[in-house]
Amino acid sequence: MIEPELFVGRSRDAVDFYKAAFGAVELHRVGDEEIVAQLALGDARFWVHGGEKNVRLLLVVDDPRLVAAQAVAAGATELSPVAEEHGWLVGRIEDPFGHRWEIGKALIPWPPHEPQRR
Repeated sequence: MIEPELFVGRSRDAVDFYKAAFGAVELHRVGDEEIVAQLALGDARFWVHGGEKNVRLLLVVDDPRLVAAQAVAAGATELSPVAEEHGWLVGRIEDPFGHRWEIGKALIPWPPHEPQRR
């Protein structure tokens, strides 16, 4: 499964927009002003982060270490090794074409709790 990660200047406003415009459902949220949120549109999931406009892809797999090693062997550059982080086993690579990927899997039931209602 691939989950896009959208980096935007006003993440709270972006989440509100995706909910209003597309009927996105908020699955998980962290933060107050600049937030990180996981949203769903039907069966598709994506993330919204605060930051400079950019896109990163999250590849959810059963064995992140194996897949990250395969990617590096095929020519990707390791940006960070696979390690436990925020309830995930995840590592980061950049493919030979400049796209950044997170390769990981959740180590806890995901999403970890009900989203905050505002």
